[in-house]
Amino acid sequence: MHRLSVSEIIGRIENEEVFEAVAEDYSFTLKIAEYVPYVCAAVHDGHQFRKSLWENCLHTEYDRWYEEDPCTREMVETHPIVIAGRDSRFEYDLNRAPDGAIYSDAWGKALWKETLPKEEYDHSLNKHTAFYQVVHALIRKLEQLHRQVIVFDMHSYNWKRWDREVPTWNLGTANIDNERFGAVVESWRIKLSEIEFPHGIKSTSRINDTFQGNGFFLKYITTTFPNTLVLATEIAKVYCDEYSGVIFPEVVSIVKEQLKELIPLQAKEFVKAEL
Repeated sequence: MHRLSVSEIIGRIENEEVFEAVAEDYSFTLKIAEYVPYVCAAVHDGHQFRKSLWENCLHTEYDRWYEEDPCTREMVETHPIVIAGRDSRFEYDLNRAPDGAIYSDAWGKALWKETLPKEEYDHSLNKHTAFYQVVHALIRKLEQLHRQVIVFDMHSYNWKRWDREVPTWNLGTANIDNERFGAVVESWRIKLSEIEFPHGIKSTSRINDTFQGNGFFLKYITTTFPNTLVLATEIAKVYCDEYSGVIFPEVVSIVKEQLKELIPLQAKEFVKAEL
């Protein structure tokens, strides 16, 4: 893996080079092993929280971890193109638009003891901007190379906080062209429902049951690149204990191994359909 500036990363993409890199400031990673027509993304996987923010933050490390999407990068790391955030969404949220990416409060609780200084705010926002410069370059290149592109936008959610039965997998489709891509969504939903878990964990999948796919990552790509479909894919945190913070590695591994087969299969179907 290389440590590269944003301009160096974009240059390598434009030259269609294969590489694996971490951003110069360690804010995100990108792997391109082959310029295939699909991308795996884990924008909320990161947990880093820069030290200059610690004393001013009212949330504990566990509070932050609870709302992040741990292991979502690991679940898709075997695929040819993987982009993932390394910083916590509490520093800046890659799935929110720039004007809302820096939290003042989070889940009903104030985040900062004192208003975030401008230099800290700008530092975080610059990281957000840099990430989207790379996303833009990546999808633009893939659309140049392929008739259409599919992005698996991987997230997780805290299922125990709901007071009703919720699905193991949720697909958010409110901001995609469902007339054009509805059959693809349903095909992906069915594949996810067939994933087998250990310990008696059920695998159910629904569309817009818990989340509707309102994230900025999906919206940005969808509105900018007409031939790219983003599948906002949420797994309930059945792979960890939300309350203790313990990860269940055997469950993560099982999900990873099955997605290793299912994601390329779904991408192949999508490209073949020529929607």
